[in-house]
Amino acid sequence: MRKDKGLNGDLDRLPMITWIMFLKLLDDQEQVREAEARLAGKKFQPTIEPPYRWRDWAAKESGITGPELIAFVNHDEAVRPNGTRGPGLFAYLRSLSGAEERDRHDVVATVFKGTVNRMLNGYLLRDVINRINEIRFDSTEEIHTLAFLYESLLKEMRDAAGDSGEFYTPRAVIKFMIQVTDPQIGETVLDPAAGTGGFLVETFKHLSAQCKKAEDFERLQKGTLFGFEAKPMPFLLCQMNMLLHGIETPEVDAGNALRFPLREIGERDRVDIVLTNPPFGGEEERGILGNFPDDKQTTETALLFLQLIMRKLRRSPKPGRAGIIVPNGTLFGDGVCARIKEELLKGFNLHTIVRLPLGVFAPYADIETNLLFFDRSGPTKEIWFYEIPIAEEHQQKRNPKYSKTRPMRFEEFADCLAWWKERKENEHAWRVRPEEVLKYDDTGLLVSANLDLKNPNGPQDAEHLPPEQLVDGILSKEKRIMEIMEEVKEALQGNGLSWVSRQ
Repeated sequence: MRKDKGLNGDLDRLPMITWIMFLKLLDDQEQVREAEARLAGKKFQPTIEPPYRWRDWAAKESGITGPELIAFVNHDEAVRPNGTRGPGLFAYLRSLSGAEERDRHDVVATVFKGTVNRMLNGYLLRDVINRINEIRFDSTEEIHTLAFLYESLLKEMRDAAGDSGEFYTPRAVIKFMIQVTDPQIGETVLDPAAGTGGFLVETFKHLSAQCKKAEDFERLQKGTLFGFEAKPMPFLLCQMNMLLHGIETPEVDAGNALRFPLREIGERDRVDIVLTNPPFGGEEERGILGNFPDDKQTTETALLFLQLIMRKLRRSPKPGRAGIIVPNGTLFGDGVCARIKEELLKGFNLHTIVRLPLGVFAPYADIETNLLFFDRSGPTKEIWFYEIPIAEEHQQKRNPKYSKTRPMRFEEFADCLAWWKERKENEHAWRVRPEEVLKYDDTGLLVSANLDLKNPNGPQDAEHLPPEQLVDGILSKEKRIMEIMEEVKEALQGNGLSWVSRQ
């Protein structure tokens, strides 16, 4: 792929690999289903008809190639592998329509509506197809290996640069959020900003471990996991990620989750659990803002998603619950942001805020982030904060922040998980009451709703330390500086350089 002039970096190559693998995986699965139907004496209806199936145009190494292959894939009308003229591959796939809502025809059509073949050289494309044809998607072992590899590719794509990072949430954070919300078989789970499907895939794994009978597996496959992802590239990556992990028909909407007026969201639209990492700092188009109350309209995407999630949680029989990742700005913001937080505290139980260390989302976002956990059981009575300390091995480094080469590990949540069920104040945990957060003026008008609170049990800021502790701290830092200077001096002398001359 690196030889093809149409591709520039991993952000182009991974979607290319994905749509090709998608068609191979689909055909392998269809052949298994066809054989099963034949044995059962049932009629089989394929998702993709000849001559557009993988086996018709891609499976033979000496099959269609060069300019003819590019024309067949890209053009609205082309010569097909069987020698007849008709719609090109992508044109055909985009035209598919299912008899039932969200069946495989619709999934394929939606995937390819936003997919473009960027390869220009048909001979190189044939080489890629031949390599992918070697993968056996009907082999459980190969599927597990490929699913792991695909996760690694998604992480590499996030690290590459640009907008890709917003679609990938660190798996350690996802696993922690799923463990504490603890979805159960029979509950519905939504990610309204699904990205590459990390929350949905990990929730599927969590629920799969609970399946004891065929009905459980059937329920898990349909009517349990839902998502929205409006951008074509992550939508494609999400579909492939979910298929590789065993979700047969991903129920992910390719539209903007914010496109529905909040006032029109009824009980049938609500779910038991929302888990998500909405985009930070983005701005939504003006047409979207009309879907929100007049006094809570904002172009800040994270705040719009927070309002959507509040409306999406089920009221009964069991109150819905949510875990959402937000930037620090959401905690201390005033104006519209404060009014949204007031509604959250008065109408929902914001029981926990987990404060993450700096750099967890590096390199895409180098800002402080937090995990909000709330449910619909009633107004907030107390808010627990838990501050995750940066890992001990990182604290010893000159730059202690996390990075793509030093990511956060799930094991670093162990203390918080142990604390979660039996809560007590400690050096990392403290609690506040809503009245300490919501501040009103004499007329009863909301002035602020600041949730960006310092840990009262942790190390104090320098301005609050006694003078003798300040002096001790300064002397300690000066001593360490002298030690570093000596190390530098020795290193320079070891290289044959004079310390004096370098000065």
